[in-house]
Amino acid sequence: MKFTKINLREFAGFGLVGAANTVVTYGLYAVLLFLFSYKVSYSLAYVSGILISYYMNSRLVFHEPVSLLKFIKYPIVYVVQYILGIVVLYVAIDVLGFSQWLAPLLVIAISLPVTFVLSRLIIKGRVWARG
Repeated sequence: MKFTKINLREFAGFGLVGAANTVVTYGLYAVLLFLFSYKVSYSLAYVSGILISYYMNSRLVFHEPVSLLKFIKYPIVYVVQYILGIVVLYVAIDVLGFSQWLAPLLVIAISLPVTFVLSRLIIKGRVWARG
């Protein structure tokens, strides 16, 4: 079995799906604020974002059918992303002296490839594209 580098088209699609999902879930959050507290609104929008991300990445990015087992595993990606983000923020701000306003950009730059690899592993069952 020959393995090649990560498919750049998939990676770009993953980034676009993530951007679209961010816009949609923020819009949902804004609408929900008319009905619920910010905590409930954020929680509902966040869970919706996981659902949207799983579906869109499965179908549009990785061209795989959705499955209950993969869907159950998918939130692991968000747990890892959160922990990685907190660690990177701490190191960037408290150790390296980055601005707390700019440090989240570093989190995105570091967590995006990690999130892509984990998502691909869960959805496709492998990290690398087959050549």
